[in-house]
Amino acid sequence: QVQLVESGGGLVQAGGSLRLSCAASGRTFRNYAMGWFRQAPGKEREFVAGISWSGGSTYYADSVKGRFTISRDNAENTVYLQMNSLKPEDTAVYYCAAYSRRYISGTPDYWGQGTQVTVSS
Repeated sequence: QVQLVESGGGLVQAGGSLRLSCAASGRTFRNYAMGWFRQAPGKEREFVAGISWSGGSTYYADSVKGRFTISRDNAENTVYLQMNSLKPEDTAVYYCAAYSRRYISGTPDYWGQGTQVTVSS
């Protein structure tokens, strides 16, 4: 079992930056691919970014490429999402997710509780 706890959300003006963190429990973290998803009001949850178990491969939604960066620290059991040049359309609840495999594929197996990100215009 993996437990995920997100932090770092908040209110920011358009053009600003935030860094989300996701702390994971369990010694298996370093063998798991990790991802960030988001869900805006009235919309379906969507993939934002993903990272392989070693950090060697990263994946991004087209809407965030060049603005967001996913990274991980396996020694600290933590995955990060650095968000720059934020836009009002980035407003959503952001969820951390873990895949019980080394690379991103299919649906995540574990989810965090989510953290709210609000970008004002």
